[in-house]
Amino acid sequence: MSSFRERNDQKGRKSGGFSAPRREGAGGHRPAPHRRPTEEGRGWIWGWHAVEAALQNPNRAKPLRLLATEERAKELAALKPSLDLKGLELTANGDIARLLPPGAAHQGVALFADDLPDVPLAALAEPAEGVILVLDQVTDPQNVGAILRSAAAFGAKGVVMQDRRAPPPSGALAKAAAGALERVPCARVVNLSRALEELADLGWRAVGLAGEAEGTLAEVLDERPTVLVLGSEGEGLRRLVSEHCDELACIPMPGGFESLNVASAAAIALYASCQPNVRRASREQH
Repeated sequence: MSSFRERNDQKGRKSGGFSAPRREGAGGHRPAPHRRPTEEGRGWIWGWHAVEAALQNPNRAKPLRLLATEERAKELAALKPSLDLKGLELTANGDIARLLPPGAAHQGVALFADDLPDVPLAALAEPAEGVILVLDQVTDPQNVGAILRSAAAFGAKGVVMQDRRAPPPSGALAKAAAGALERVPCARVVNLSRALEELADLGWRAVGLAGEAEGTLAEVLDERPTVLVLGSEGEGLRRLVSEHCDELACIPMPGGFESLNVASAAAIALYASCQPNVRRASREQH
């Protein structure tokens, strides 16, 4: 495979662009500073599906605190006989709410835990098959959580985010992911451009979502291992990240509405990426 510079010299096109969503709605929950956990790499997870998945994830360490109402405690005990609930603290809804950001819909259960272990980029990339998502400074935890749900639904191999430009893997992100945080491997990297170079060396083709791209996803996607690159809610793909994409593609919008939420764009792109593989499987069956 040719190098990044060779690929871009061959293209002879102007870099830049943005992922389909240029505009963004209201952001997610923003924890009050005095209520945020102070320990590095730890945070609260709340909501039934998020907590249930975290407790059943063998890759997670034992929760540092597990809070539940009496009713939810009974449901947790019924989940799995082997589930370790020795540290469970029975408490009232209001007491749980006071430990969490304002407005957090905890559904009677919350846990305080260490973050999941980091996943090396190479662990996602090998073998080179399927789809990986790269998020270029997508910072809204609600959006990232929704993207993880779509990644789980469509069988993506994993998600790559920039370490300092992504929300923590807990809180509103975990709630919005509804358990997908425990199922979808996430790699956090220092430099997305270098990560795309590494993925290219390992056999992956990068397709960036950009509203001004001439080709549509249906025209650009094929059966090759694909990295879908989505830009931030406000600015889209950064120039250098865009230059590291082999192709740019847009989501056609015949209805005339100009923008999509980045989580919606991710779901559409993941669905579109499944279609070449569906067609290949159909051919093989016949």
